[in-house]
Amino acid sequence: MLKTTTHTVEGRPIQEYLGVVVGEAILGANIFKDLFGSITDIIGGRSGSYEREMGRARKIAFAEIEAQTRALGGNAIVGIDLDYEVVGEKGGMMMVSVSGTAVKLR
Repeated sequence: MLKTTTHTVEGRPIQEYLGVVVGEAILGANIFKDLFGSITDIIGGRSGSYEREMGRARKIAFAEIEAQTRALGGNAIVGIDLDYEVVGEKGGMMMVSVSGTAVKLR
């Protein structure tokens, strides 16, 4: 399925706008990941555990908007917006939210 942050697709006119689609994924970060992330932040570098979790959340959110688009009869999603948030008590959870417009392209 074609997905883009732009509102048009060059050479592919939009036949029909089907509606807004939204996918969200909230993943908890356990104590071991928190501890590892803190150590990585102190010594510098990247936290692979957090990056993997964020990637997993992003895949879940995108899968949700693709499924919604298919259910509406669409073949593309335009105007995609991707947001990341830290939620929960003491920022113990990560949320990825993806939204866009389901469309039918020619």
